[in-house]
Formats: sequence, C-alpha cells, structure tokens
Amino acid sequence: MSAPMVIHEDDFQQFADVCEQLNQDACSRAVFLIDKNGQLILATGEYQYLDTTALASLTAGNIAATDGLAKLIGEREFSALCHKGEHDSLYIAIVASQLILVVMFGDETSEGLVRIRVAKASEHLARIVEDVIAKSQSPSANSPFAEISDDDIDTLFG
Repeated sequence: MSAPMVIHEDDFQQFADVCEQLNQDACSRAVFLIDKNGQLILATGEYQYLDTTALASLTAGNIAATDGLAKLIGEREFSALCHKGEHDSLYIAIVASQLILVVMFGDETSEGLVRIRVAKASEHLARIVEDVIAKSQSPSANSPFAEISDDDIDTLFG
C-alpha cells in the first residue's frame, strides 16, 4: 500500500481551481473530489443539500465494487462510470489511480460534454497528484514536521 498523500494548501487550491473550472465548463451542478477511502477532499457547485459524507463513502464503495467487476473480466479498473437518473446523473472518473472525480449534472447538459470536460480536467488533476506524491515522498523543508527534532519528541513525551 502506498503512503498517504499529504495535500498542502497550495495543492488543495490547485485541485479546487480545476474542479471549479470543470463545473463551469461542463455546465454541471456540482463536482466532488474524493479519495479512494471515501473521504471528501473538496466539493464545488450546488451541493449544500446533499449529504456529502454519504456521497463520498458510497462513491468509494461503488468504485471498490466496480473494481471487482473489472478484475473479474480481466481489466485492471474501469476508469469511468455514468449513473443516469431521470433528472440528475453522476459521472464518476478515476484520477491517477488515486482519486475519484464525481460530476453531478442534470438534463441541461449532456453526458458527452461532461465526458470531454472530465477527460481534460483529469489530465490537470493527475499532474497535481503527481506533484503531491513527489512532495509527500521526498524529505522537504515544507514538511510541517521538519523543524521537530528527536529531542523535542523526547521532551514532549519524556
């Protein structure tokens, strides 16, 4: 299992900027970025009436179940899913095998437009994920723990 990503404020802002632009470009109602453990990273658009904790958790469970189906037929994963409803639909895409991008859209936009816009946004998000992972894996002065020494820890817990 890989180490968890540490998302700093500037990284979060980059994720938010891409998701806000996607929401606008896709004419969608809301965009959500979720980790594969079911934790909501961010939401943008008209989502205030939704239980975003449940949405994130259920989406991650959906992806886990779908991954099982993919493996059953010999695929590594399904990179995108679309759940069409009578009035609202969800387009779900995996980003860099790390994150789940969910776009909620209604009748006023088309799945084709959402699919095209998600592909473009996913490329941007994947680059941000790569940067976040690189920062998380390399010791850096940007780490919140860089200035803590072993003596500090001994003093705290000693």
